[in-house]
Amino acid sequence: MKKVLMLGTGGTIASGMTQSGLIPVLSTQELVEKVPEISELCDVTCRQLFSIDSTNITPAHWLSIAEAIRENYDDFDGFVIAHGTDTMAYTAAALSYLVQGSPKPIILTGAQKPILFENTDSKANLTDAFRCAVSDLRGVMIVFNGRVILGTRARKTRTTSLQAFSSINYPVLAVLQNGFLMEYIRPDCFDRPRFYDRLNEHVGLLKMTPGTDCGLLSYLIDHNDAVIIESYGVGGLPSYQGSGYFDVLRSAIARGDKTIVMTTQVQNEGSNLAVYDVGFHLKNDLHLLEAYDMTTEAALAKLMWILGQTRNAAEIRRLFCTPVAYDMLYLKAEAKG
Repeated sequence: MKKVLMLGTGGTIASGMTQSGLIPVLSTQELVEKVPEISELCDVTCRQLFSIDSTNITPAHWLSIAEAIRENYDDFDGFVIAHGTDTMAYTAAALSYLVQGSPKPIILTGAQKPILFENTDSKANLTDAFRCAVSDLRGVMIVFNGRVILGTRARKTRTTSLQAFSSINYPVLAVLQNGFLMEYIRPDCFDRPRFYDRLNEHVGLLKMTPGTDCGLLSYLIDHNDAVIIESYGVGGLPSYQGSGYFDVLRSAIARGDKTIVMTTQVQNEGSNLAVYDVGFHLKNDLHLLEAYDMTTEAALAKLMWILGQTRNAAEIRRLFCTPVAYDMLYLKAEAKG
């Protein structure tokens, strides 16, 4: 029987109702005991890393999870991480960069309804997660409501529905139906995973809205080592007289120690700065990095990982434009074209 390590972090799945709302109250061991089917699938070892609402997740928590996987990697066949849904996509993306190319499955799951509730989805999600953890799947994935989603491609797209997560700009890896795992895509992996233990959390995010003052961008640049700008459509920034964005960006680039990445706030299909004049000059004159079809969650986690390894501008650009865990496909298509 295969051995699986379950790491507990809290979240809705482990929550109980209090006078002030839901709060994590159950341990990882208690979660497993409420799903007897798991013991028929594998030999489970439980470890409680922390017990928090996932709103309180920080990059330090991501490093703790990655370290727990590294310390126990040779002793287990797979890993299940019980996690809150609100930031699960960020954690899945971060782990995809901190534990690269794992030949063993690293599964994140959770629930929209606590396991203590009668109408919970916790038991089905946990059972599916362990079924995936003893399979031949590889790498970091989210398993939720019968779908297996690549860690760099997941996003929470529904706040209360059981189908909480979607795979963005990439097919689901597999589905689970009636206890059967149907695998569609098997990502490549290394013989041994590459572990990393440094992140730079000084990465800011600006979501553009009509009339946004360029002073907000200037502030974020001053207080971070990198800034992601979520623009409209395929990408661009206001260029009307007095908007000030290009001046702010030219000044930041001249400093030589800031990284700016353009992406889109549109969920599907990605950015392409070359299409419109408002984006063309960002790419061809200012030479800003572009996230293309990456999710914002992946772009943010990737920048934190990159800046944790280097501050050299050329190396930052090279690493960002190098796909990791299928986080970016547009560049590959562009190269073939």
